Amino acid sequence: MITDTEGVERLQQAIDESNYIVFFGGAGVSTESGIPDFRSQDGLYAQKYKYPPEEIVSHTFLVHKTEEFFEFYKDKMLAPDAKPNAAHKKLAEMEAAGKLKAVITQNIDGLHQAAGSKEVLELHGSVLRNFCTKCGKTYSSTPEDVNAGIKYILASDGVPRCNAEVDGKVCNGLVRPDVVLYEEGLDQYTISKSIEHISKADMLIIGGTSLVVYPAAGFISYFRGKHLAVLNMASTSRDAEADIVIREKIGEVFSQIKV
Repeated sequence: MITDTEGVERLQQAIDESNYIVFFGGAGVSTESGIPDFRSQDGLYAQKYKYPPEEIVSHTFLVHKTEEFFEFYKDKMLAPDAKPNAAHKKLAEMEAAGKLKAVITQNIDGLHQAAGSKEVLELHGSVLRNFCTKCGKTYSSTPEDVNAGIKYILASDGVPRCNAEVDGKVCNGLVRPDVVLYEEGLDQYTISKSIEHISKADMLIIGGTSLVVYPAAGFISYFRGKHLAVLNMASTSRDAEADIVIREKIGEVFSQIKV
């Protein structure tokens, strides 16, 4: 295992000699932007609620306990003031330089795009996009306001409802986030594109994820390239096969990388 200064040097060397880098990231990428993760000691799953967070962020809970779902969602899942950190910015810089070909993220915060990344595959959707389950109207980011969709949800009194006019009447359908909840399937295009990028990569950087959420974590098995790097505060199931393992904050690590 390579860590600390030596690890950063090895990471820099691997990036320098690679031309098709793919980044696969999770909640740990955004913790330095003030967004809590799920499984760490201070994560959402370790906090005490009336219902377990794993149950709250499920399709069944959304359908049957809609008010409680949105109470939790508004309080814990939205961070309109969060800004991209050093990790987001470095990945965007690597893409602009032609080194990084894709960011595959389990996050739903949109911070990779905010930092300037273009090829972002959001496995679990985005809080920036919302839609009416009845008429299909979207409540999402606009060129003028990236948080337009979030603001609509937060401004709603209780359960967000659709204000579209349909056949002369207000729709009033449920407006839900375009995120993948437990019991819901991933988007097939996003899956196939993620696997395509990973299978083509000569370097795969795994960052800020515990690699316990499937099927997303299983995509790593498609990697056949030269360099596998794992940047995560805790150990993961892929540490043993990685040639670079750094257990430091990912933003601090990437801030030392030159592109």
